[in-house]
Amino acid sequence: MRKIIFWVHTSIDGHIDGPNGEFDWPVMGEELSAYSESLSDRCDTFLYGRGVWEGMVAFWPNAESMSDHPHILKFAPLWRETPKIVFSTTLKEADWAARVIGDDLAEQVAELKRQDGKDLLLTGGSGLAATLTGHGLIDEYHIAVHPVVLGGGRPLFAPRDERLGLRLAESRTYDSQVVVMRYDRV
Repeated sequence: MRKIIFWVHTSIDGHIDGPNGEFDWPVMGEELSAYSESLSDRCDTFLYGRGVWEGMVAFWPNAESMSDHPHILKFAPLWRETPKIVFSTTLKEADWAARVIGDDLAEQVAELKRQDGKDLLLTGGSGLAATLTGHGLIDEYHIAVHPVVLGGGRPLFAPRDERLGLRLAESRTYDSQVVVMRYDRV
């Protein structure tokens, strides 16, 4: 069965964006970029919630014209070529996406996991991750903790009624500044 891998950047005070929605603080050094690329290599489909999708589609189709950062130059073609699924109840179609899923989320994601293929990569956001976590559908949590205090913004994890037990599978520092922790669902 395919796995869903959740890859997310957070501040040390537990926010995935700043108080005004800013996402200009993650630093993708050489080592962290290689880690991110290794996750992408494990997957054949990228998953996004609507909010993250809007940020991705505003940048990645023409990323090389906006930056010459090595990670961007390497990832942009992969992003364009890889099938993408957007989860949204408001979007009916999305440029660059293979499909939009707006209903029966748990069943449709469970079906994606049962299909043949490589793993599925869910990048960023908290709403879709919270929903999939609630249904027990995320298998691995890869959390990059950046050395910044944002003082507000969306929390890494939305409040839950029940605890979620995870097992630390790996923890490593990248580029002498970012700690990535990988947790597996127990």
